[in-house]
Amino acid sequence: MAITGPAVGTLVVFFISIIFVIYPVSFHVSLPYLGRRRLSINLTTAPIIAILVLWAAQCLGPKVIRDGIVGTDGVKPYNILILFFSLAYMAITLDITGVLQAAAFWVSNKGGNNGYKLYLYFYIMLTVLSVFLGNDPVILSGTAFLVYYTKVSELDPTSWLMSEFAAANTASMVLFVGNPTNVVICEGFGINNAGFTGYTILPFLGCIVFCFIALAIQFRKQKYIPRVLHNEGDLDVRSVLLDPIGAWVGSIILGSCLIVIIVVSFVHVDVWIISLPFAGAKFIYDIAWDHYRYVKKIPMRGQARSDEDLGQAEDDVIMEQLRRHVSPHHEGQQPATGVETSDKASGVETRVNTRNNTAETGETYVADPTPTTSIEKKAGSDAEGTLLRRLNRLYVEKRHRFAAHFPTFYTALPRLPFALVPFAFSQFILIEALAHQGWIDVFARWLVIASSKQIYPTIWLIGVLGVILCNVSGTNIGATILLTKIVRAADMPVPTARAAAIALAVASNIGAVSFTFSASLAGLLWRQILEQKGIHVRQRTFAYWNAFPLVVMTAVGLGIVCAEMAVLYR
Repeated sequence: MAITGPAVGTLVVFFISIIFVIYPVSFHVSLPYLGRRRLSINLTTAPIIAILVLWAAQCLGPKVIRDGIVGTDGVKPYNILILFFSLAYMAITLDITGVLQAAAFWVSNKGGNNGYKLYLYFYIMLTVLSVFLGNDPVILSGTAFLVYYTKVSELDPTSWLMSEFAAANTASMVLFVGNPTNVVICEGFGINNAGFTGYTILPFLGCIVFCFIALAIQFRKQKYIPRVLHNEGDLDVRSVLLDPIGAWVGSIILGSCLIVIIVVSFVHVDVWIISLPFAGAKFIYDIAWDHYRYVKKIPMRGQARSDEDLGQAEDDVIMEQLRRHVSPHHEGQQPATGVETSDKASGVETRVNTRNNTAETGETYVADPTPTTSIEKKAGSDAEGTLLRRLNRLYVEKRHRFAAHFPTFYTALPRLPFALVPFAFSQFILIEALAHQGWIDVFARWLVIASSKQIYPTIWLIGVLGVILCNVSGTNIGATILLTKIVRAADMPVPTARAAAIALAVASNIGAVSFTFSASLAGLLWRQILEQKGIHVRQRTFAYWNAFPLVVMTAVGLGIVCAEMAVLYR
């Protein structure tokens, strides 16, 4: 390929967009009629701006944009996003019932006062839940619970939160629906959905076991995992199960959906055709059940008011239970001030903030529909003569009425990762632009030269590159799309291509346990939830604690892939 100006420009713009995904910036501008507004160049906007720049420079055209939306080489972006949103809605609405928090209470009771046992039990629980629900719902609930648990127990949150993040992301490699990257790999390499699990189950088991060993080694000090906890009695598991009936129905619908998807995978049906009807059925149930409760005046457990956000209701119950369960001032630990603590050694700063339940990230929003306060009432009374204020007051009233009538849907809707839609489509389009300019063929030629199309060099090249690119190519989704295109363009033999696919599946999932928060959408969500709860984790701290588990998992996971290929293609 001759290196042309448009080709160089496309590559430069692609890398610039990635920089803004990793390090977003925001600034104020003055706009006509709109006044001063804050604009951000981040995960949502940077790829779109890059596409507009390339289109204006005629580096890509309508066909490239269409290919990025409709898909090429068997990869269908719309299929991936519909599937992901369908499963996300079912998992999030199941989470809202309190089933994940109930599981956490049950595990806490089983762990008792043994710190090491409780640490292991939490790790196992988060792993199992993430296998079936995916990492995002588990991170949404698990992160909040661990913040509250470590706060009330006066524990350093570092070890608990880092193990949660590692377990949730590693476990998402088991089922092809566990991560959007898995769906890209299955479609890009023509891997059967059930077969995907067959290939990844052993690397997963190796990674999850050795990851825990690595975590236990680096958090071996008493300050991170106390040998003895001073808990009093058992937590009331039922108290956080806000909607037992909804939990049963949600579990049945989600479980049935996963089973049907695996069964029909043998006849090559687009998975969104299966997942969307199940999500639709769950949506109809949520609306009908919320309406029935509203008419019959049946509140969810733990709700003080009918218009209270379900997430806040659950948070209040959790804090009340934990305060009863834990004895304060553990031996060898500093008593919590209730305002601010800071651990310079671990790099994690904690500022207690259990009431504010509003988080906004580049990928999802967690709403807190606060009831009308005296401030809002005063603003309303002062605005009697202003049409705009009256409309705003009317909107607030209607919003609270809707939240009271349909609390499940109202709480779930803002938690869906809507920012994933423009980001994912933009990533597909930008990589199609690289292919259009010939870069994918160039990278494929380099891969062929480096690997000689042999199985084992390809496994390690794709695996290590996958982990690295998760940090520098706009999350693990961008890395997976790019490497899938490169391997396909390299025209590898079937065994080598299959080995590359499984290595990429391992890398794209453990790659989230990496050096930058933006290595995955889950990382961005995890960080923002922590900041909203009053805990600030620095970037270098995140990288420091993830480095050892990531190196161990990379070596173990890719080593097991090599062993699998040796058995299959000996």
